[in-house]
Amino acid sequence: MKKILPMLSLALLAACGDGDKKGPPGAPPGAGMPPPEVDVITIAAGAATLTQDLPGRLQAVRSAQVRARVEGVVEKRLFTEGTDVAAGAPLFRIDARTYQAQAASAAADLAAAQAVFARYRPLLDIKAVSQQEFDAADARVKQAEAASMKAKLDLENAVPPAPISGRIGRTLVTEGALVGKGEATHLVTIEQLDPIRVEFSQSYSDLLRLQQAFKGGKQKKADAAKVELVLEDGSLYPEKGRLQFTDLAVDPNSGAVLLRAEFPNPRRDLLPGTFVRIRFPQAQLDAAIRVPQRAVQGGAQGQFVMTVDAEGKVAPRPIKTSTMAGGDFIVDEGLKGGDKVIVNGLQKARPGAIVKPLPWTPGAALMAAPAAGKPPGPAAAPAPAAKPSEEKK
Repeated sequence: MKKILPMLSLALLAACGDGDKKGPPGAPPGAGMPPPEVDVITIAAGAATLTQDLPGRLQAVRSAQVRARVEGVVEKRLFTEGTDVAAGAPLFRIDARTYQAQAASAAADLAAAQAVFARYRPLLDIKAVSQQEFDAADARVKQAEAASMKAKLDLENAVPPAPISGRIGRTLVTEGALVGKGEATHLVTIEQLDPIRVEFSQSYSDLLRLQQAFKGGKQKKADAAKVELVLEDGSLYPEKGRLQFTDLAVDPNSGAVLLRAEFPNPRRDLLPGTFVRIRFPQAQLDAAIRVPQRAVQGGAQGQFVMTVDAEGKVAPRPIKTSTMAGGDFIVDEGLKGGDKVIVNGLQKARPGAIVKPLPWTPGAALMAAPAAGKPPGPAAAPAPAAKPSEEKK
């Protein structure tokens, strides 16, 4: 037994030393890592509509300021701020006791004038009254009718109605305020937001350049009746608008032509006063090479893109762009049909590196760099520790 125990100890030590080895000596770490994945597009010439993004501001298609037409104290507000109101809906109630008295007095004067006129009519036939007295009685009836109409109108104006249908804003007066004293007090504003209007301008020099391109046959006219709206965050508004108005004169201060378009706004997502961009179609190209805007980079030597060859090697390619087609650049020089351009995963695409190209889907999210396009799997659970009885065995 004394000879066997040392031999067993040496065998156990040798087994533990072999288990600590993780691989063949000299193997570089990470040698088995696959190449990173990138999203690419394959360049192909095709038809494209040249567009230009022009700055503009949203405006209500109709806006009405509700003002006090009579003098009085506001007794009650009859609407909820920030809601939709219909044309003719009552908005405020102004103290109308004075106007009720005036209307009753005017009605009494009218009745008296009509009674005199009715009594004079048969007397005129028998020459009991003169023609001058009869004409004066007729004139007093007309004056009384006008005074009665004015009194009724003042009484109606004590409850100002909504002149148009639309979204009503915040009230500018409170209950107990005296309005209409020497001026037509501004009470509230109503704006019609569906549809909503956008006013923008286009440089007159750009219009002349396009006309020359059309005459030379380089470009074709595009359907400019439908326009798109680019929001402040760069996203496209889902509803397309229509061009409604083009000014016939050039603004001498800016050298631009004013244009106006209208967009459907059923959910009231667009609000007046917001700065937006109008994507305005200008011309049509039959064979154009286009790349997404996110794929184009800029440097000291100009614009360039990262391409992938047949072996998966990344290389920069200088290009020249001229204009836009929606969210894409139109490439004049540097690319040809069949080239593969990296769109997503540029942070992993170093010149000379080997990557795995995958077809790009427009609208897909950017890939995470360390995950190589795939979410990390669950962490492996640690191996359970050996029991003392097993170690002895």
